[in-house]
Amino acid sequence: MNVVVCVKQIPDPSVPGQLEADHTLDRSAKPILDESDSYGVEMALQLVDAAGGGEVTLISLAPNGEVSGLRTALAMGAAKAVLVSDEACSGTDALGTAKVLAKCVERVGNADLVLAATESSDGYTGTVPAQMAELLGWPALTFAKKVEIADGKVKIQRQTEAGYDVVEASLPALVSVTAGVVEPRYPSFKGIMAAKSKPVDQVTAADLGLEGQVGWAGARQAISNVEQAPARQAGEKFEDDGTGAEKIVAFLENLKVI
Repeated sequence: MNVVVCVKQIPDPSVPGQLEADHTLDRSAKPILDESDSYGVEMALQLVDAAGGGEVTLISLAPNGEVSGLRTALAMGAAKAVLVSDEACSGTDALGTAKVLAKCVERVGNADLVLAATESSDGYTGTVPAQMAELLGWPALTFAKKVEIADGKVKIQRQTEAGYDVVEASLPALVSVTAGVVEPRYPSFKGIMAAKSKPVDQVTAADLGLEGQVGWAGARQAISNVEQAPARQAGEKFEDDGTGAEKIVAFLENLKVI
C-alpha cells in the first residue's frame, strides 16, 4: 500500500511571527514540521505496516528549498519526498496550494491514499484537503479520528460535535485526520541519520504544468492591509454584597445571553 502525506513546513510557533512588506508571513527562518501533520505521517506509517508492504511519500510546498521539516518526517519512517520550492509560488492561496499538491500526488503516480491534516497551524483555512480531492476526482473523508483500510476501501470515524459518524469510500481516496487519530512517534537516532540520505525530488511550478496558475498571478485573493487586534477591554467587576448572583443574572439578561 502506498500512502502520500501532505506535510507543511512552518515557522517555529514558539518564536513571534513577523510579516514581510507585502503582509505575508516571514518564512526566512529555519522551518519545522507542522505538528498537525505529524499525525498524518504516523497514521500512514501504521497503515503501510498493517498492509504488509508499500511506502510513505511526503509532499510539501515551501520556499528556499527548505527540507528541515521534511527531514523530521523522513526520520519518522517515510521513504521519500516531493518538494515544490519555486519563487513563482510566492503568494499562492489555498486553492493554488491544492493545485500544487494535487499535481504532486499525480507525480508520485501510485498512491492508494492521501492523508492530510484538517488544517495547518499557520493558515487555518481548513479547505485544502477537500479542494485537493476535488481536483484529483477522489472521494474526501474528513475529520477522521480513526482510519481503517480493508477490501479496497477506507473506513473512518468522522469526528462530530455529538460523537462520530462512520464513513467509507473506495480507494484511492483522500482523508484528513484530527490530532487524536494516533500518537506520533519520536524519530530515533538511526531514523535521523537515515533521513539525510532519503531522496527529495525538488520541482517547480513549471515542472508540474502550473506556470502562471499559482503564486500572486493565480491567487483569487489579496491582502490589502494588516492591523493589530484591538486590546481587550477590562471586564466589569461585581462585589458580592449578598446580591452577587442577582447582579450577574441581570448583566447576562442585558446581554441577551439568557
